[in-house]
Amino acid sequence: MGETGTHVETIITLFQILTNHFRRSDDVAVIANMMFYYEEGDPRKVISPDVFVARGVGNHTRRTYKLWDETPPDVVFEISPRGTRQDDLKRKFQLYQQIGVKEYYVFDPEYDYLGDEPLRAFRRANGVFERCDVHEGRIFSPALGLELVDTGKTLRLFDRGSGDFLKTYDELDVSVGEMEAEIGGLEAENSRLRAELEKLKRN
Repeated sequence: MGETGTHVETIITLFQILTNHFRRSDDVAVIANMMFYYEEGDPRKVISPDVFVARGVGNHTRRTYKLWDETPPDVVFEISPRGTRQDDLKRKFQLYQQIGVKEYYVFDPEYDYLGDEPLRAFRRANGVFERCDVHEGRIFSPALGLELVDTGKTLRLFDRGSGDFLKTYDELDVSVGEMEAEIGGLEAENSRLRAELEKLKRN
């Protein structure tokens, strides 16, 4: 898991948002902190990406992810603390490039060590990762069909189709609560109007 509470929270929130977004897609797997084996027959060849999304595989529960039984992830996120920055930008970079990951994103949620580029993006082209420009904290992910947005406080996902950010579980709970309150108010008003109508009928 993440090095600090901030990293853990960012990983969990990103995982939850993506899981909810792709919940109706039977062929998209959203996975966090799972043992990922990438060379059959050698259990030492293993890595555990913070969050990754793979298309063309079953959206089902699995104990581990084995590259020879599945497909390379389309997108990998590393929520990177100071202690692993070199690993994320060098060893993991090379490994994800080698195994065929299409898009790789490194994000520093503490805005500590990546300077004015806390979100770094890499996209596969001609078999290698190429650095992509993150313009004003935003970059579109073709593999996800979503825009990644560094808000200056955290990493969010923006849906251009709806024109809104994908909601976190907390935001969904608030929305449901507001909806329930609105429904309750409408039901109360409906009951009041029925009572008034019955009164008018009697008169």
